[in-house]
Amino acid sequence: MPIPLLHSVLSWFLKKRVHQIELFLKYPNEVQSELLTKLVDQAKNTWFGKEYGFSSIKSYERFADQVPISTYEDLAELIARTRKGEQNLFWPTSIKWFAKSSGTTNAKSKFIPVSNEALNECHFKAGKDMLSLYFNNNPNSQLFQGKALRLGGSKSLYEENNTYFGDLSAIIIENLPLWAEIVSTPSHKVSMMDEWETKMKAIINACISEDVTSLAGVPSWMLVLLKKIQEQTGKHNLLELWPNAEVYFHGGVSFNPYRNEYESIFPTNDFKYYEIYNASEGFFGIQDQNNFDELLLMLDYGIFYEFIPMDTYGLPTQKVVRLAEVEKDKNYAVVISTNAGLWRYQIGDTIRFTSTSPYRFRITGRTKHHINVFGEELVIENAETALADVCKVHQTAVIDFTAGPVFMDGKSKGKHEWIVEFKSPPKNIDQFMNDLDARLQELNSDYEAKRYKNMTLDPLEIHVGRANLFHDWLKERNKLGGQNKIPRLSNSREFIDVLLEMNR
Repeated sequence: MPIPLLHSVLSWFLKKRVHQIELFLKYPNEVQSELLTKLVDQAKNTWFGKEYGFSSIKSYERFADQVPISTYEDLAELIARTRKGEQNLFWPTSIKWFAKSSGTTNAKSKFIPVSNEALNECHFKAGKDMLSLYFNNNPNSQLFQGKALRLGGSKSLYEENNTYFGDLSAIIIENLPLWAEIVSTPSHKVSMMDEWETKMKAIINACISEDVTSLAGVPSWMLVLLKKIQEQTGKHNLLELWPNAEVYFHGGVSFNPYRNEYESIFPTNDFKYYEIYNASEGFFGIQDQNNFDELLLMLDYGIFYEFIPMDTYGLPTQKVVRLAEVEKDKNYAVVISTNAGLWRYQIGDTIRFTSTSPYRFRITGRTKHHINVFGEELVIENAETALADVCKVHQTAVIDFTAGPVFMDGKSKGKHEWIVEFKSPPKNIDQFMNDLDARLQELNSDYEAKRYKNMTLDPLEIHVGRANLFHDWLKERNKLGGQNKIPRLSNSREFIDVLLEMNR
């Protein structure tokens, strides 16, 4: 099919989906309630369904009473048995795909089950919705007249006991429909290459001669790729290479620390940035408006949502609420039940609702990735927002960073210790530290209280990271690649001590 005709057909088809999205916008809680009933009914004859009496569950209250909140460790044995060939343990249809993920807090590999239903009704449906919402907001888009530059993970797929595991991006690319392959670059073969640095060279060679109109990938790794493309082509910006580029779909880490760099690479106000929120466990949110920093919670992907208010998280008084009970401007841990058999599963992320009609939110961090050693409740959202704001004032940009606590010792107070790799270090690092500390206090009243007159916490300290510090750290841990992330904040010094040693 010629590209112009393909563009017309696909854009028309994708715009039609917006009417279905409007259904869950209008009836969000009804859609979620019907979805829970459907999931429980589908799984009632599995081992898990029989163990927890799914046949007797006729209401959310009964579901919450009979089915425990779970973590990966709680489901690991059932997942391991499924990987060895057993089926119908936690989901009724056969599962042969497993997204391998170490997360950002645990070196132990996790194998997240990906059913055919999850692929088609969640991940692929979300990919189409992402494009549908974009076309709805930009009716004159020429997206499919060119190619989409996709940057996935670094691992190919591996077979074991007639099941397959690898990065989620590899699983998705392996199962993409033909039309998606036609409009994408690099090829399937290059996308599935295993060794990251060789793969980067192959991607560059594949895409510099294409008419790239859109990009998709994690901001930190995509930035590395785009910088290398600039170096190889000698272009001042990439609109010189790809004049028809119009949008970057990004997710995985906050875009704030990287925005200035991208705006210099695509120096036009017409270029769009669209955030998505997906993970191995599912696809959860999509930015549904131009020039917007909130995500729409997608409610008809086979995922039933619950939430744990973070002010009760891990306490004897911990409570769990469903979507209809959430409040604006409150931090919640996300709990999901899915069409891949994850039941009341904690994904480890935290979000804050900015609206409940419709349900829009911002990602605030990880349940285990914050600093609260001194009661300061510093979350990733605070750190990334403050860093982006101060970088703008000091006319610099961040490549990567992490932070951890300095514990109280005798008479010395505690503080936060950061290591930041800049594009170019601030001219006055002491002033940068003061400004960052002040901005964090403005964003976080708990941090401000602990910093008051240095009574509990001393001012934060920043170490300037050498060039390629975080790249080398990831390489040493065999974690180079598009789906691996730097742990931003930690209640311990496990990350920062190693990085400080490497920075000497």
